[in-house]
Amino acid sequence: MCGFAGLLDPAGARGADELTALARTMADTLVHRGPDDGGAWADPEAGIGLGCRRLAVIDLSAEGHQPMVSASGRFVVAYNGEIYNFATLRARLESAGAQFRGHSDTEVLLSAIERWGFAKTLQELNGMFAFALWDRADHSLHLVRDRLGEKPLYFGWVGRALLFASELKALRAFPAFRATIDRRTLARYFGLGCVPAPYTIYEGIRQLMPGTALAIGRDAHERRFAAPEPYWSAFGVAAAGTSHPFGGRPVEVADRLEDLLGDAVAMRLQADVPVGAFLSGGIDSSTIVALMRARSTGTVRSFTIGFEDLAYDESAHAAAVARHLGTDHTELRLTAKDARDVIPMLPELYDDPFADASQIPTYLVSRLAREHVTVSLSGDGGDELFGGYNRHAWGGPIWKAASRFPVPLRGAAAALLAVPSPSRWDAFFERWGALLPPRARVRIPGLKIQKLAAVLPARSPEDLYRILASTWQHPAGLVRGLGVLEDSSGSGRAIPPEIEDFGARMMFLDLVTYLPDDILVKLDRASMGVSLESRVPILDHRVVEFAWQIPVALKIRNRTGKWILREVLRRYVPDELVDRPKAGFGLPLGAWLRGPLRSWAEALLAPDRIEAEGYLDARLVNDCWSQHLSGGRDLEYQLWAVLMFQAWLEAYPS
Repeated sequence: MCGFAGLLDPAGARGADELTALARTMADTLVHRGPDDGGAWADPEAGIGLGCRRLAVIDLSAEGHQPMVSASGRFVVAYNGEIYNFATLRARLESAGAQFRGHSDTEVLLSAIERWGFAKTLQELNGMFAFALWDRADHSLHLVRDRLGEKPLYFGWVGRALLFASELKALRAFPAFRATIDRRTLARYFGLGCVPAPYTIYEGIRQLMPGTALAIGRDAHERRFAAPEPYWSAFGVAAAGTSHPFGGRPVEVADRLEDLLGDAVAMRLQADVPVGAFLSGGIDSSTIVALMRARSTGTVRSFTIGFEDLAYDESAHAAAVARHLGTDHTELRLTAKDARDVIPMLPELYDDPFADASQIPTYLVSRLAREHVTVSLSGDGGDELFGGYNRHAWGGPIWKAASRFPVPLRGAAAALLAVPSPSRWDAFFERWGALLPPRARVRIPGLKIQKLAAVLPARSPEDLYRILASTWQHPAGLVRGLGVLEDSSGSGRAIPPEIEDFGARMMFLDLVTYLPDDILVKLDRASMGVSLESRVPILDHRVVEFAWQIPVALKIRNRTGKWILREVLRRYVPDELVDRPKAGFGLPLGAWLRGPLRSWAEALLAPDRIEAEGYLDARLVNDCWSQHLSGGRDLEYQLWAVLMFQAWLEAYPS
């Protein structure tokens, strides 16, 4: 695992020393991604400079040093990630006559490109990766990102130079960097709580989309290049899988899924350093740890964090799973202060504004794991592929019932439901809930009714998804000087027409938006922020492709998601460790903002400050803050998005 950065300035007159120094300076901002080694390479004739920071995981020797030059000298690569099937690829290459100096996957990548070509090699790779490949023969640069978007890659023109890097902070280290905040992207951020690819917070700087490759040829000096080309498509995979479902019996589906997931886990256990796993006690992480335990010959290390506030503490479930599976389990019980102490680090950690509050516990569990291992497996991806979110199971019935009534009537009903605050709904259910039918009793009635009120006016399934996925419902009104913004939630990605089931449509949108733009960003920055490599077996592309062949009826049963994944887990743990409500990395943000975080928040939300900065509607923010403080509405998510932008702006003033 590494971090890399570089520049291409073919029309410039920079010498080797300057190019090398610039590439090294940019890469050194990524030392957290690669504390073990660093290097830089330059070709002044071509105007290319590559820099890299290395976290040694496979081949700890100097033979794994980057940037790495291929055996023939034609290709040079700066590479971030892991190719899990590198041993199989190496054996094939050796049988064809290839020779290797060391045993890193980086060297296998270069050898494969030399012998099979660039396009074929991409199809052969099983892994998470982003890399910059320079072809010295035809003076072309190739930027590549893995299929699901586990590893990041940013690029853009700054003056006459094309810059590229694993994180935005490396681009900011370039002396001429003077990017301007993109207000349209800022609105998208407030719509989602994260910045969706291909955008970034800066004008002219972009993220490479998952599953694509960008080629920059000899005409780069004219600031031109073709659009990125996809080499793998979630759209195509979902369409093909839906059109040709797996026809076996449920037990055969579970067998196939277990085999694929087991092989994905086994491949991700390969390392020359200690490997562990995050264990929350939920279905996804428990399945990964169970398969890891079954396929490991040594001790399996698992890690979780607990909270003093029992309403948010899931550590007992993780401990029960660990005891049953026999892992060497480490638990850290955190105080509110431990979590709050992370907040000042967040702008530097995430670069783009980022407002998923579970970023805090994800960072803390990563920091805990890094004290013992260098690599940790994660259960991310299970919700998006197997129907784990409430919108997958309940969105369809809600839409079916609501769509029978005209939009104006639904809007009026929504307005009535929104009048009482969540706390007042809670008080009502506390007093009268026992008199209601069992199906009308809900775990957190106030918050659920508030969400129901928001979605009732939806005009289409996609509009319903936008509402459910949104942090601010109308972000264009929050950002000053913007006007109308279409698709502020990022949900406008085309859905394959083959997908007719409502829940499956929601899963697809999550796969191509929420997963890469939020979940994987959170995991990558939190783990790499402490020099920990995170690996995600459920996102092995073979598992993803098979998941789309599994009928929705085997994913969602009785309005409960991940049925088929639960069936796999039952083969390793008793039912009582499987049949429990879904939980997440929650934090008592609302209470903190009214209590220990209030002075911090008020400083960032001061109307005079927001007015002077000129980005947000100070009146709207102040109204939101006042309503939250009074307890009239719980607006923690909207406020957290504003606070994370304000904290980011304080760290990176424009």
